[in-house]
Parts: sequence; C-alpha cells; structure tokens
Amino acid sequence: MFKKILIANRGEIALRVIRTCKEMNIKTVAVYSLADKESLHVRFADEAVCIGPASSSDSYLNIPNIIAAAEITNSDAIHPGYGFLAENAKFSKICKENHIKFIGASAEMINSMGDKAKAKETMKRAGVPTIPGSKGIIKDFNSLKKIALEIGYPVMLKATAGGGGKGMRLVWKEEELKSNWENAKNEAKASFGDDGMYLEKFIEKPRHIEIQIISDQKGRAAHLSERDCSIQRRHQKLVEETPSPFMTKKLRDEMGKAAIKAAEAVKYEGVGTVEFLVDKNRNFYFMEMNTRIQVEHPVTEEVVDYDLIREQIKVAAGIEISGKNYFPQLHAIECRINAEDPFNNFRPSPGLITNFHSPGGHGIRIDTHVYANYTIPPFYDSMIAKLITVAQTREEAIEKMKRALDEFVIEGVHTTIPFHKKLMCEEAFIKGDYTTNFMDSFEIS
Repeated sequence: MFKKILIANRGEIALRVIRTCKEMNIKTVAVYSLADKESLHVRFADEAVCIGPASSSDSYLNIPNIIAAAEITNSDAIHPGYGFLAENAKFSKICKENHIKFIGASAEMINSMGDKAKAKETMKRAGVPTIPGSKGIIKDFNSLKKIALEIGYPVMLKATAGGGGKGMRLVWKEEELKSNWENAKNEAKASFGDDGMYLEKFIEKPRHIEIQIISDQKGRAAHLSERDCSIQRRHQKLVEETPSPFMTKKLRDEMGKAAIKAAEAVKYEGVGTVEFLVDKNRNFYFMEMNTRIQVEHPVTEEVVDYDLIREQIKVAAGIEISGKNYFPQLHAIECRINAEDPFNNFRPSPGLITNFHSPGGHGIRIDTHVYANYTIPPFYDSMIAKLITVAQTREEAIEKMKRALDEFVIEGVHTTIPFHKKLMCEEAFIKGDYTTNFMDSFEIS
C-alpha cells in the first residue's frame, strides 16, 4: 500500500480524498494556490505545498510544480480528484516516468476515451450501443452536410476534445448548419486548442444515466449500478440520484453489461463512469466514458455502502476486485450547492461567507470545504458543497432533502439553495418525470 499520497486538486474533493487516506493510515500532501491557502484541505493534510498563484494554469494545471511537490515530499502516488489534471494523459504519463503512481487511468486509456470520436468507434467494436453519427473527425463542411442528411435532423455537433458543454451545437435544420459549424469550431479551438468536430443524431428528450464501474489491474471489471444525472443546465449537472426513477431491472442489467464491456474494451484500471443517453423507449446509447472519480460519486457510495475513493486507491495499489456487481439498497439524492445567483441566470457569486450552518440528522451527508469567514475565490468552479440525502424510498429522500435545504444556511454570497428548494417541490421532479430538457421550462422566480 502507498505510504504517502499527494492530492493534485482543491476544495471538497481534496478534503474527501484526505479523509479516506487518514482512515487507511496513508500520509497526505495537499497542494494549493495562493488563493486557497485558507482552504480546509490545506489545514487537514499532513503536509501542504504552495504550487503557484491563483490562476489554475499557474497552479493546479502546472504539471512541473505538482511533480516537484511530490518529489520534495517523497510522495509515492498522486490522486488527481476530478477536473484539472484528472483526465490529462500527459500528466498520467509524466507521473509514470517519475515513478509516481497516478491513481487513475493510464495515458493510453485516457487518450482512447478522451477523443470522443475514437471512443465511439472503440465502443462500436466492443458491441456497446452508440448514437448514429460521423465516423471520426469531420474533414470539411461538405462532408458534414452529407452526413447530416444521411442520419437526419436534428443533429448535435460536438468537439472531439470537448467537455462542460463547450464546442457543442444543436442543429434543427440544414439552413442552420453552416453558422453552427463555424461557431462550434471557434469555441472548441478557444477552449481546448483543438477544433476537431464530430456529428451525432440528436436524441430528443433523453435521460442522462451513467453506470459506475471499477476495474482492477488484471482487467476484471464490475459495475455499481446507475446514477440519473438528467437535471442539467448548459450540460452541467445540478442534481443526481440513484436508483433512477426511470430504471427497470432489465434496463439496469443491460446497461451494466454494456458498461463492463466498455471498461474491458480499453483494459480499464480504476473507478470510472460510462455515460449513456436513454430515450423514451429505454433504448440506450453510449455517450462518453469518464476516466476518473466523479462529483456525484457519493450517491453511489450511500446506496451500496462502499467508499469509492478507498476502492480506487486499493485498485491503484494492485489489489484485485471480486468482480461482483452491486445494486442500490437505498435511495440517495445529491444537490450541488454552487456559489451562484439562481435569480440572475446563475451568475457566479464569489466572496466572503459571513455565516455557515450545515444541516444534520439521520441520512444527511455534506461534502464541503467551506466554513464561516471563508472567502470563495473567483478563479475556480463555483461548487462549494454537495448535500446528499439517503433514505429507504425516493419519497423519503426528497422529504429529507427539503428539510435539509431549509436547515442549510449560507450567508454573504448567493447560492443555488433556493433553486433546489423549488425543484424538490416541483410536481414533475417528485414524479420522476424529467429529462435533460427539464431546465428549459423550469421557472425559479
């Protein structure tokens, strides 16, 4: 087992990894930017190293500084968390070259899944259902036009190097194709330095359902069931739950088997997620594979009673898994609490938290790194907490979430708590009748 792990991340996920490491008697090293020197992950780690100024590119994305921090602290492994360098093939490769274990996927695995077009072809060969679309990167506009006609409108343009909704455009008819093609390419180039595009058939009113998987170094894979992540805004998840209210035993079995095929196809190592779009007839299509721990992992942990960070570390250390699949025993819901103003188009709201009171009681979990008198910096993602409720039934989990949100006090900045309060009372949500289009018609005011 590892003696010391450096956590190449910040905020709640860094603190989350530190907690598990402590329980495993593994020493921890926090890295931080100058903007994060007062963050809890810095306070609770065994050691802390400043890796640069506030800007992400000069700190949490600065590979030489992170490797140097690992070397001076004699860390034998690095946990990347999610975001930043978690799915950076170059970083994974450099860790290996410096004899530091990267707790995550290898460079080859990341590359095979990071390029969306390549990933789709890999899945096709593995027998995983995929959305009809282009084969690889589209060469030019004429090729695009031809493919769009073949698969039929509406279509979705996607950047091969995309993420977070960047470089994506929905096109309903041919007249809109050229302008969307140019805009998507420009956005992809600006965001990722790569304007490669591919095309997919647009699935109307789908559910976004993902399967949590784990694979060991021997290539054995298993799944831990699904998470429904359909409540999204601009392709960013807001609420996740498991089990999905749309799920059937047959569908879970089929999707679980497909996810295992996906993991085995790339000889995957670690925890990861296979994301699917599911249409109204419960046909499902591979969307992408995330080669990292995800923000929403707590809902899975709560219903199967496994610490996924612990399992991730064990697999990285060479410990084999049983190969057994796990199924929800309870119901869990996660609300992402962001420092954003939901009444002002969810505009980021950094600043000083003047008062902070977290809810408690049976079945309540809070993952956060903030506290009263903590200043939320403007340089990073706006998520400041995750509120998870777990109960015997979905109805109980919703009622528990309503109570917990009422009890959750964060003053000094705007947060998304009022949005979540209203959502939990929304009839369509209570019925489980929602798709990825839910937010298009949801009114918070």
